[in-house]
Parts: sequence; structure tokens; C-alpha cells
Amino acid sequence: MAARADGATKAVAILGTFVADLTFVAERLPDMAETLFGEDFRIGPGGKASNQAVAARRAGVEVRLVTKRGRDDFGAMARKLYAAEGISVRHLIETAQHPTGAASVFVDSQTGENAIVIVAGAGATITPAEVEDAAEGIATAGVFVTQLEVAPAAAAKGLEIARE
Repeated sequence: MAARADGATKAVAILGTFVADLTFVAERLPDMAETLFGEDFRIGPGGKASNQAVAARRAGVEVRLVTKRGRDDFGAMARKLYAAEGISVRHLIETAQHPTGAASVFVDSQTGENAIVIVAGAGATITPAEVEDAAEGIATAGVFVTQLEVAPAAAAKGLEIARE
């Protein structure tokens, strides 16, 4: 990756979560205590940061993703995704203490609108110290992106490193 005059590269550093999306499609959202038969179901990768990383990589950009996953099936899904997409796992933090995050995504088959419940899991436990461990990857990137799906202190640390 070519360096700019300020020493940064054209890479993008992204701090945030990976979650497994469990997507349900039905004609409407059920009422409380009601059971509906759905029309479709899928399990796939998700999380705002992870989705942004995949999109940037597919656009040809070097991606430095800082995220955290559990040592579980959903975490294995993340590692497999990043290998297939060519995304570095240098800053992929693994933990046995917390499961990988998941999201329940309801899609209304009539309107296409969705309703989502997210449990960020391991991604919500990223600490400022863990972000600091990725400082070189953040500081030398041309662009830094974060969302508020991580702890505010972790996002603030990422922004502080990028600003320096």
C-alpha cells in the first residue's frame, strides 16, 4: 500500500463489532406471545464494522479491522469470512470469556422493512488497552472508522490514536 506524504497509507482502519445475523422473513412481526410461520431463514455474517470492512475490501482497499470474537461457531464464521475476503486478522481479538455477538433480524416480506435486536457479545468488551494494541494499524491508516457498537471509551481511544 502506497504511503502518503504524511506517512499514512491508503488503508482503512475500522474498529467495531462482528455479529452473526440470524435473519427471519415473515409477512409481519408477531405480537407478544404469538407464534408465526416464517417464509425464510438465513444465518450469515453481520455487524456494522464487519460489513464496512467487507465493503471496503471488495472496493480494493487494504482493511485493518479491530474487533473481538468469542471462541465459538459464530467466531469461526468471522475468521472464515475474513480469510475469504482477504481481510487481515492481525487485530482480531479472541476471547474465551465472552461469546461472539449475534443479531436477530426480522424482515417484513411485504415492505422489506426490518427490526433488529443485537447482542454485541465479545465486541462490546473491547477495551481501550486492546485498541491501543492496534495503534500502529490505526495511526498509519489513511482513514479510521468506528461506530457506537463498542464501548465509548474504546471508540474514544481509537479516535484519539487516529487524530494523533
